[in-house]
Order: sequence, then C-alpha cells, then structure tokens
Amino acid sequence: MSTFDDGKDADALRTIGEVSDGLGIKPHVLRYWEQQFPMLKPLKRSGGRRYYRPDDVSLVETIDRLVNREGYTLKGAKAAIRAGKGSEAVGEVPTMLSIGVAPSDGPDLAAFLPQLKAIRARLAAIIEA
Repeated sequence: MSTFDDGKDADALRTIGEVSDGLGIKPHVLRYWEQQFPMLKPLKRSGGRRYYRPDDVSLVETIDRLVNREGYTLKGAKAAIRAGKGSEAVGEVPTMLSIGVAPSDGPDLAAFLPQLKAIRARLAAIIEA
C-alpha cells in the first residue's frame, strides 16, 4: 500500500495530480513511466483522465525507489519488478545475482573496484571543497 496519507480511504482511486502531489513525482514522469512499464496501467475514464488504484500507487512507489533511490536504470527496474525483486525493503542492496545477472555476463567487476574507489575519493573531495 501507499506510504503517503492524503486523507482518502486506502482503497480509493486517485488522480494523477493526487499521486503526483502525494509522492512528489511530476505528472509527466508518471505518464512516461506508464509507457516504460507495461505493468503500470491506471484506469482511464472519459477524456483520458487517469485513476490510480492502490496497486498502481504501490507500483509507482516501487519504481520511484528503484530508479531514484537505488540507482536502477528503467530497464533494470523493469527487470527487477518482473523478477519480483521490486518489493525488497528499502536499504537492501541488490547483488548482481539477485537481479539475474551472472558474473559471466560481463567484465570482471572486481577489476573496476580501484577505479571506482578513486572516483569516489575525488567526488568526496569536490563535495567537501
């Protein structure tokens, strides 16, 4: 269920504006996500007005968490949701295997660790300056 409280019953339908205000996501982003995530299908009534069901709102929250807080790409978030990984608790860091990527699918990521640490150190220095 949704984590925002807009005074409506938990099972009530919400307009795109209500979802946008409640979650802090711009309406154009919600409409774009509908195109990118086929499982996100709010009801559309006359005039194309969208009504988000509680499950739709929950899915939007999951997409927002994966993309904006956990750093997934849209493609990665879509794959994680399809694989049932989208409902992991906030703060859990997905491993490559947990999202279906085998170590043999790409370069040895351990080889990049020194470079990533150097980049992190440079960014920290910039932020502190």
